[in-house]
Amino acid sequence: MRIIAGTARGTRLRAPKGWDTRPTADRVKESLFDILGARVQNACVLDLFAGTGALGLEALSRGAAHAVLVDKATAAVLRENAAHTRLAERTEIRAGDAFSELARFSREERAFDFIFCDPPYRLGLWERALASIDAGALLAKDGVVVCEHGADENELPALSSLACIDRRSYGRTTQLSFWKRCGKEGGVS
Repeated sequence: MRIIAGTARGTRLRAPKGWDTRPTADRVKESLFDILGARVQNACVLDLFAGTGALGLEALSRGAAHAVLVDKATAAVLRENAAHTRLAERTEIRAGDAFSELARFSREERAFDFIFCDPPYRLGLWERALASIDAGALLAKDGVVVCEHGADENELPALSSLACIDRRSYGRTTQLSFWKRCGKEGGVS
């Protein structure tokens, strides 16, 4: 597990010892950031269920302005990886439950250009996080939510202000779904 491109390119990330992580594969991460392209520049990023911080730190390495990494179990590893990549100054680490933090961000009226949601598969967590993001108006006007979930998790939740704009499958295990805010007539804005 490493940073693929940008200022921290090639830096290896530490994974928690004895913790059963399922980090985003390098090929999936590379594909994701190829899709997002230059829009990552100067973005404010939220990385939910951050684990090692690979997605948020990759965004920072590629020019994002700020990243919030949220994980209740891996805060020490997140701090270590942010320092090791020399991206700590632009990193905010929250050692809390993703849903509590989403509620806090909503109360604080924070909005993010990109929200990465990569929870353990098949537990309903990505759908629940999307519902919280939908209800909390946490996505900036032209922002995108990217959910990583099991390739067999094909039923998409019905949301009031978010619409799925793209889905990509990677092998038999992983799928990325991309979400944007809906306009007044239900179209994607």
